[in-house]
Formats: sequence, C-alpha cells, structure tokens
Amino acid sequence: MSLKDKLTRMRTHMSLEQTERRDELEVERASQTVASVAHTDPTALSAHDRQWEALGAQPYAFAGESVFVRERIYPLTHQHGHYRFGQLYEAIARWQDAGIAHPLSADGLATEDLLFFDTETTGLQGGVGNAIFLLGTTRVTQDGVVMRQHFLPSPDAETALYHSFARDLAPITHLVTYNGKSFDWPQVRTRHTLLRGAVPALPALGHFDLLHGARRLWREDLESCRLSLIEPEKLGVSREHDVPGYMAPILYFDYLHSGDPSAIAGVLTHNEIDVLSLITLYIHLSTLLLGAQPGTYEEHFAIARWYEALGDDEAAAARYDSIAQSTHALRQRATQALGMIAKRRRDWRRAIVALEACAADVEHPVSIDVYVELAKLYEHQIKDYDKAMHYAKAALAACSERSRLTRRSPRFDLHAHTRRIERLARRLTEKM
Repeated sequence: MSLKDKLTRMRTHMSLEQTERRDELEVERASQTVASVAHTDPTALSAHDRQWEALGAQPYAFAGESVFVRERIYPLTHQHGHYRFGQLYEAIARWQDAGIAHPLSADGLATEDLLFFDTETTGLQGGVGNAIFLLGTTRVTQDGVVMRQHFLPSPDAETALYHSFARDLAPITHLVTYNGKSFDWPQVRTRHTLLRGAVPALPALGHFDLLHGARRLWREDLESCRLSLIEPEKLGVSREHDVPGYMAPILYFDYLHSGDPSAIAGVLTHNEIDVLSLITLYIHLSTLLLGAQPGTYEEHFAIARWYEALGDDEAAAARYDSIAQSTHALRQRATQALGMIAKRRRDWRRAIVALEACAADVEHPVSIDVYVELAKLYEHQIKDYDKAMHYAKAALAACSERSRLTRRSPRFDLHAHTRRIERLARRLTEKM
C-alpha cells in the first residue's frame, strides 16, 4: 500500500473515531441534563423519595448507577378474575397427570419454575433505538405471589436495571409472556447485548407465549386478541382508570422531564395488572386444554383443531366427538373432522360412517370435500363404484352450484370431478 493510501486510510479512521466520540458525548450530556432536571432541587428529591416509598419501591444500586425496584406480595388466596393465584398449582399438577405433548404443557416443571413477564418500552417497534424502561415480573411460590418491577429512572442506568433483573431470572427455567417471543424477550436480548460483559449473561429459558394460545381459541370470537380485551371477556378481570399501553412512552418521558413518580404511577399499575393477568390466563388456558372446565363448543372445536395440528389425533377426536354428539352448528364440521381422522388411521368403515352422516345432515350445508372424500373412499378402498359415482356426481353438482352462486369458475375443481366421473364410468362398464 502506498504512503498516500495509508494516510488517507488513517484520516478516515480518525474521522470515524471522532464521530463516534462526539455521539457518545451527546448521549452523556443528554443523560446529565435529564438527571439535573430531575434531581437538582434537594427538597424535590426528598419529596420524590417519599413518593417512591409510598409506591412500594426501593432504590437498587450497582456500578455507580441506581434504579428503583417495586415489590408487592399477594397471598395465594387472592382472586384475580375467575381464579385464585393458588390454582396455578392445580393447573401444573393437571399437566403432570395428563402426559400430553403440548406447547403450553408444564409437564416436568414446578410452579416456581415459571416467571410471568412483561415490559414497557419507549416505543412499539423493536430495534436498538427502543429502550425498555420497566421490567415487570411475577412468580408464584408457596409463600405467596411476588410481583416485582424494575424501573429505569434515567437512560444511563441500564446496567443497574439488568443486574437487578438478573436476580429474578436466576431461579426460573421458563418465561410466560404475551407476545414475548416476538417482542419483549428479543428486546431484552438486544439491550442486554449492548451492555457487553457488565451484567450476568441471560440464561437459556423455555418460553410459553400465551398470545398464540389466545389466538388459537378466540380469534374468531373476539374483535382482537389484545390482553386488555381478553381480560373482561374471558378472564373476569376488569380495569378501572387504566392507562392505555400506548400512553406508557409519553408518561415515561414526562417522568424523565420532571422526576415526579406520580407521572409514572399509572404505568406501574398497568404493568402490574398485565403480569398478574398472565397467571390467570395460563390457568384458564390450561383448564380449557385439559378439559377441567366445560368451555364453549367454539372453544372445544378450536382446541380440537389445535391438538390435530400437533398430531395428537386421540385428544382431538375426544373434543370433536363431544361436538358431533350435540346439536350445535359446528356439529357437521366436527363429524367431518372425525371422518378424516379415521381415514388417516386407515379405519375406512368408520371414516365412511362419519362422512355419510355429514352428507345426510340436511340442517347444514354439506362441504364439497365430504362428497369428494366419500367418492375416493368408495372407489379406492371399498371398490364400490356405484356409490363412488353417486358421490362424485354430488361433488360435481355442488361445485357447479357454488360456481353459479359466486359467479366464479373453479375450472380445476370442475375438471377433477369430471375426470373422476369418466374414470368411474369406465370401471362400471368393465364390470358389466
């Protein structure tokens, strides 16, 4: 490399270092400004300290930084919505006895292994520029439910924040969150990475994300699967004078400007209810999944589909059967599902009985798939070409009618039905 190239490269490197140093100084000055606004008046500081104490929060210091840790302890008999917190022990015990493989199964876990977790951040989008200012947790033990919140009072105190939070992670093996797999935990990992080796490494944890379960069960029943909507509709939890989640960043920035804990008190309460509701939601989902309470037919059907998607045909069939024996509008869909499970098990006769029950159900529109499956079963498994022809023609007629009503031309379907009828006609001719 020529001397000129070396000098050019050195100037570029020095320029980058100067730019990075300037950015660091700007961040440092911003943090000092925030701290000075909040804490220059000793009288105000004393008053704010008393307010933090009234909120149940104590300072936690580490590496020259300080954060606040707020803690409340609830008895196991405390009722949050439809359930007492102590019923989590019963839910865990049911998973142990059930022996069912499921994404929400706590088989092999103790109640104390679970940490119910939620965050509040400065923005709704992920990325390095989005900071977490509140880490909320609850843990259920025989001595009670410990709710703990780690609050960031200044942007330059993240090391103390995550060092404090690490104490909550030490004894647990699984997180329980609501959209935590996609948002909260990746955010924690991102901010933690920026702190390098200043705080303990994050442990490898299992993860129960209850949003996925809520969507499985209630996405067709509720306007949305926001936790704030599921609480009153499914859990019996009501919030009064609640601070909406989207207001949390605004109120946090108000706090940074004033240093007044009353600015953030509503956000603390909102987050507290969130982490307590995760306990209630996990109990509720567990009792529904394990059949410990009746639930609605819609919930039974959604649970059956979930088990079927997981490959547990036995658990799915039990739920479908209870619906098929009812007079509910989902009866035919459940019966059809039973027929398909029987077909997968190569129980041709049982599959035909179930699917023909669907075809004979005059109270509900028959799915074209029912006729198609019956035609296939009779043609390929039973070798009854007359009945196969009957259902093939029924499928063609239903497909043509649907095309007429929707004014669409499902050419591939019509072609497939026509080919099946032509093939069956040849087979019937060969038999004669």
